[in-house]
Amino acid sequence: MTQGIDGPHPDDRMRPAGRRNSQGIRIDPEAEATHQPRRAVLSTLVKHEPGVLSEVSALFSRRQFNIESLTVGATDDPDVARMTIVIEEPEPGIDQAKKQVRKLVPVISVEELEPEAVQRELILVKVDGEKPDDVNAVADMYDGNVVDASPEAITVEVTGSAQKIDAAIEAFDQFTVREVVRTGAAAIDRGAETLKAERRTDTTAASTAETATDD
Repeated sequence: MTQGIDGPHPDDRMRPAGRRNSQGIRIDPEAEATHQPRRAVLSTLVKHEPGVLSEVSALFSRRQFNIESLTVGATDDPDVARMTIVIEEPEPGIDQAKKQVRKLVPVISVEELEPEAVQRELILVKVDGEKPDDVNAVADMYDGNVVDASPEAITVEVTGSAQKIDAAIEAFDQFTVREVVRTGAAAIDRGAETLKAERRTDTTAASTAETATDD
């Protein structure tokens, strides 16, 4: 006759939350939770050299991050360029995007800007030129400028927030829009905050890229 071990009845024992996968491993409910996508603006300083843009865009393509826009231009330092990358991903995807971009050798720093950061876009809208007075009136409503005009077509430049740009495009639809060119966001922190970071040497960056592993 065997002697039983004291303990609670099976029906009274604590049961961990969550479910098990096909291998029988219990899944953490928090890890399995669905994360809603959000819009994030990444301000990235990179070395101003050929191939950097293609390297960054290739990374986002491989990782299948959802890029809303990507702009790049020179800074006050001739050796440094700034990329403004707008992505829309669930929270884990945004963290992963920042980590992966930081691993690239030409990248100096990556920071996510606060939602209240100054963000501006520029569009060029070409519409039919049959109603120049009406086109000018709509351009004035959105602080736009006519940059080219002919009897056949008028091109208007508008600068502002994404919401303002969207509204302007919708307003110009009444004139038969022929073409729209949109830059994507350029963004900068408000106040005295500046995006600066110590530059990594090529040796340090290469070492980081080789030893870092995906999370």
